[in-house]
Amino acid sequence: LLVGIILVAINPYKQLPIYGDAIIHAYSGQNMGDMDPHIFAVAEEAYKQMARNNKNQSIIVSGESGAGKTVSARYTMRYFATVSKSSSNAHVEDKVLASNPITEAVGNAKTTRNDNSSRFGKYTEISFDQSYQIIGANMRTYLLEKSRVVFQSENERNYHIFYQLCASAMQPEFKHLKLGRCQENNLLSV
Repeated sequence: LLVGIILVAINPYKQLPIYGDAIIHAYSGQNMGDMDPHIFAVAEEAYKQMARNNKNQSIIVSGESGAGKTVSARYTMRYFATVSKSSSNAHVEDKVLASNPITEAVGNAKTTRNDNSSRFGKYTEISFDQSYQIIGANMRTYLLEKSRVVFQSENERNYHIFYQLCASAMQPEFKHLKLGRCQENNLLSV
């Protein structure tokens, strides 16, 4: 197992002007170490290695709740879409993550550290053609905390989807489900 570059990024909890197109173009074609450490430097190295060696590359984005993993993955996808000059450059990250609101409703929950914490993992595979332009993507999700459905720690909640369904219980399309209020359900009453 060969482990390459490791980048430690910190979520500043505010927007910074370091992820725009001008910054993407500044990192494009540069060698690792020629520029400051950045998520775009990691993406550029993976892109160059893929093109140079014609081998699959992996970028692992890891961190605790609220660390900015989803945002970092989105910046990486945007980098690939821009530098590959893909015809699908029409915000490929938006297309790949279009299912995110649904995924988050089913897989996010309130924890003691974050009101909207992802309780699932994601594996995103981006496919390139022989010209190294993006031709598609596939995202798989893995629910990590199945036990949360039947048990939550103190001051935590179940998955958002259950609360959203109960809040919609009186809508005509949900009446046949005979959903009650959250307070009437032992698993949602926190």
